[in-house]
Amino acid sequence: MDLKISQCFISVDDHDRALAFYRDVLGLEVRNDVGFEGMRWVTVGPPLQPDVEIVLEPPLADPNAAPADRRAVAELLAKGLLRGVIFTTEDCDATYARLLAADADVLQEPMDQPYGVRDCAVRDPAGNLLRFTERKA
Repeated sequence: MDLKISQCFISVDDHDRALAFYRDVLGLEVRNDVGFEGMRWVTVGPPLQPDVEIVLEPPLADPNAAPADRRAVAELLAKGLLRGVIFTTEDCDATYARLLAADADVLQEPMDQPYGVRDCAVRDPAGNLLRFTERKA
């Protein structure tokens, strides 16, 4: 099989704040911005990967979800307990400097890991964990 990743999903509680971060700070392209049944989905992606999209979706983006389930997912998001994305970068320290200048919520400064990468970690405006890794030779 020849499989590739096409899309991944990140829950956000404020699409405009998320766009300011993913587009303006990280430099991702906005590929789509769609409203449906009172919800909004925005897709962004790296300019160098036109076939990969990150979908910024509302927490529990299911119009049939029970209100209690929506609240539970929103609470997990607020606590930063939902998963995020790992990005690769050619220069972890420069990426970190850009994130720091944008007042990103820093979780880990750049550091060399024993498994062959240098990485740092931040939370996006919704609290999702994002890691930025630089592969070492």
